[in-house]
Amino acid sequence: MPPPPPPPLPLLLLASLAAVAAGPGCPLGRGRAATCVDPQLRTCSDVAYNHTAFPTLLGLRSREAVESSSEYILLSVLHHLLEGQCNPDLRLLGCAVLAPRCGDGRVHRPCRHVCEDLREACQPAFDAIDMAWPYFLDCGSYFASVEEGCHDPLEKLRGGLDAEEVLPSGLPPTFVHFTHHSYAQMVRVLRRTAARCAHIAKTYSIGRSFNGKELLVIEFSARPGQHELMEPEVKLIGNIHGNEVAGREMLIYLAQYLCSEYLLGSPRIQRLLNTTRIHLLPSMNPDGYEVAAAEGAGYNGWTSGRQNAQNLDLNRNFPDLTSEYYRLEASGSIRSSRIPIPQHYWWGKVAPETKAIIKWMRTTPFVLSASLHGGDLVVSYPFDLSKHSQEEKFSPTPDEKMFKLLARAYADVHPMMMDRSENRCGGNFLKRGSIINGADWYSFTGGMSDFNYLHSNCFEITVELGCVKFPPEEALYTIWQHNKEPLLNFVEMVHRGIKGVVMDKFGKPVKNARILVKGIRHDITTAPDGDYWRLLPPGSHIVIAQAPGYSKVIKKVTIPARMKRAGRVDFILQPLGTGPKKFLLGPRRSGSAVRDPLGGASPYGEPQEPGQEPLGARRQPSAGGSKPWWWSYFTSISQHKPRWLLKY
Repeated sequence: MPPPPPPPLPLLLLASLAAVAAGPGCPLGRGRAATCVDPQLRTCSDVAYNHTAFPTLLGLRSREAVESSSEYILLSVLHHLLEGQCNPDLRLLGCAVLAPRCGDGRVHRPCRHVCEDLREACQPAFDAIDMAWPYFLDCGSYFASVEEGCHDPLEKLRGGLDAEEVLPSGLPPTFVHFTHHSYAQMVRVLRRTAARCAHIAKTYSIGRSFNGKELLVIEFSARPGQHELMEPEVKLIGNIHGNEVAGREMLIYLAQYLCSEYLLGSPRIQRLLNTTRIHLLPSMNPDGYEVAAAEGAGYNGWTSGRQNAQNLDLNRNFPDLTSEYYRLEASGSIRSSRIPIPQHYWWGKVAPETKAIIKWMRTTPFVLSASLHGGDLVVSYPFDLSKHSQEEKFSPTPDEKMFKLLARAYADVHPMMMDRSENRCGGNFLKRGSIINGADWYSFTGGMSDFNYLHSNCFEITVELGCVKFPPEEALYTIWQHNKEPLLNFVEMVHRGIKGVVMDKFGKPVKNARILVKGIRHDITTAPDGDYWRLLPPGSHIVIAQAPGYSKVIKKVTIPARMKRAGRVDFILQPLGTGPKKFLLGPRRSGSAVRDPLGGASPYGEPQEPGQEPLGARRQPSAGGSKPWWWSYFTSISQHKPRWLLKY
């Protein structure tokens, strides 16, 4: 199927393209005296300063000249061309060149280090659409050093989030405020928590929402910021639907709780954080949350704010690998592991939030995950897409027993899920123990949990926290009390099963070796350091380790019913002789190697090192010297063309 045509730009932007200018002007000299004026530029209306000067750094002598320039037009449409990637950072950086800050009678050039950091982060997004890095964002030409008195154009973007939120007088720093948190408040709480527990916590961003909000994660570990050998990694994600806010608040509270309890010497929390790396993403959909929060608790509609700013349901936006799994299962040629993302997926509308999660999964060897939702009171587990296309019917994964254990680990210690009243919220699930196979409840494609299982080593469940999607503030403390123990109990389940290291006879780790379990047609692969984690239910299992070029090794392991710490099972692989190499392949594909924009190429769909390919390419790359798909945005309107955007 050919890729769909590029989306139409807003009419106002198309009208503006008629005035596209031909190319670069002359830069303004350094240290030049200037007359400061109001910029009055719509695309740059949110910059962190009030005055600019003409001529600009590009030699443009008036506001009208700036607005008619191809550089300005590019900034106006870049948000759409890159589908939200690097927004609004790049626009603000470009504005600092087109309309530089003016103060004290002189022009302040934007900071070179800010430009360099952004180029490193955003170059893949340009590569993905075959667009050259804009000449006016050349970090060596129009930017200055800190010593030269440069201006940080992203200062305002970060400013409101860095300030310390003052707690009410007399309250200790361990105080947890059980309230709804705005985006800025959430970020302040997470950063303050990481600062209090800097030896075990740190915050980091996995990307930005379509409207430019950081997707901020706080992690807890004995060595935050790095993967430790055989330390399992867990992620908890809230607010994938913007109007389902209880999960967002639970993870904000959990972050503060883990920090405080660790500092207070809690044996359980110290043991957990010393043996586990935990990542909390309270809000995957901060743009949708803003829509829901504007209506407020008690007034929010059932769907207001559910989607992201592109009107996409993020839990329907992931690649549909389950249909492919069913097709391959029917042909008898599948062990459900690391199914590659089909190329046509990238031709559709993929949210930047979705891309961020996929890339996150590629860079971190997650073992266990939970997505926190609202609207009912139940724990569901994969598959979410029914095997029976015309009906919602029980559709288990090969790891059905393990998924039921994971779901019960949450539900069995949740007081309301165990409440025997059928009239309560979620009472219709009571006879099932408040857990359900997702497809047996309702079937849908593009879900995050199915994708986790089929594309990575990660087992993810979905937790519905209550029937009210946006609960009133006075209910939050009770919801926290109901979910604190289930959250901890679930995270501790990452230590069930076996773990170990696969190495060769010289002790060198074997990356991407396969760990197979007889009777369970789902394999996991080793991390770059050769370590692995295989969640398994109690009982005896035949475990096989194998990799291309090595003979396989088979071991029998027995997991006691009450064992709460993963058993260590290492494998030493011997190289094959000169005979034919025999090893189990993943699902085969005809034709050329599978490629996708977030990973690399592999004949078996195994993702290679992240960052080797452009991030999130939306269209097929141009071939045979033809112009990229976005070129028509400019050429259909004006004879003046920004050829500096072409790579070739």
